[in-house]
Amino acid sequence: MVMGAKTTTDERSARLIKAVQDLSHARTNQEVRDIVRHAARRLLDADGATFVLKDGGNCYYVDEDAIAPLWKGLRFPLENCISGWAMNHRESVVIPDIFVDDRIPIDAYRVTFVKSLVMVPIRQSSPIGAVGIYWDHEYEATPEEVALAQALADTTSVALENVELIEGLEAKVLERTVALAEANRKLSDLSLTDELTGLNNRRGFFEFAAHQRGIARHEGHASHIAFFDVDGLKKINDSLGHEAGDAAISEFADILKTASTTEMVTARLGGDEFVALISEPDDADAVVDRVRHLLRDRNADPSTSYQIEVSVGVAACKDESIERAMSRADDAMYAAKQARGGAKAHAYQAADPLD
Repeated sequence: MVMGAKTTTDERSARLIKAVQDLSHARTNQEVRDIVRHAARRLLDADGATFVLKDGGNCYYVDEDAIAPLWKGLRFPLENCISGWAMNHRESVVIPDIFVDDRIPIDAYRVTFVKSLVMVPIRQSSPIGAVGIYWDHEYEATPEEVALAQALADTTSVALENVELIEGLEAKVLERTVALAEANRKLSDLSLTDELTGLNNRRGFFEFAAHQRGIARHEGHASHIAFFDVDGLKKINDSLGHEAGDAAISEFADILKTASTTEMVTARLGGDEFVALISEPDDADAVVDRVRHLLRDRNADPSTSYQIEVSVGVAACKDESIERAMSRADDAMYAAKQARGGAKAHAYQAADPLD
């Protein structure tokens, strides 16, 4: 160390106050370590300083500020380390000459510049670490200097506890933020999704259908509304129970999903009513045919305890509102039901010619 003018007590007090102020604003362990290792060395005009943490039965030399490398990143058993002695005895250590003190593991020090040191525990009542301060010559720190170093270590303890508290609060805030986001997502899904089938509900249909229709119109594509009604649901409920009725609704929803494309918007409006917005290049007739064939295959299975039959009406969604086109498709579906007696799975009528 290059010797200069001796630092006055007032200057050292000012340095300690500055370190205490900086530690009060530290928000991470790394910030605490950076402040302490630099402040400890400067506080006593030393040649090096280390920041040591208790790690189980070891002294972990986490960080350092020194004229040459010391032990950063290394661990030593508490009983074989002077920082461990300070922690175990809950008191500071002043060693003017490391070569005459049997508490020093001399082999670990022989390769360094250290000739003398001060070691003070972090949190004397129950140490969690220590701050080491070193010189490259024999030097005996004064009681006033040791008191300054201990004051820095005591403030370090408070800073580390504050960081732990802040990190705990931030973790809780993050946890609650994630939970709130998930709750909002689920609430949004519930507000737009039919619970029984997983399809859109009425609200979800109008929201997504308006968006999809806008895309289709921008691309110059036509759209159609297909309105489906599951026939004979009351008969299934009365003869087999409402669980069977719910199963029938879910089965048809699955069939509709299978027949759908990524551009289609499908929904269960409620009860036995389903709707789909079909935009070019998808063809409404082709979609209805896919539904018809899937129903035919399902109903042909001898293991089924009931038949699922639907009536469907289709209306072009031209310059009118989706609500108006859906109403016309509903009328077409009802006409198909009346004309066919609702007795066939493919009872179908178009409100408009399909190009």
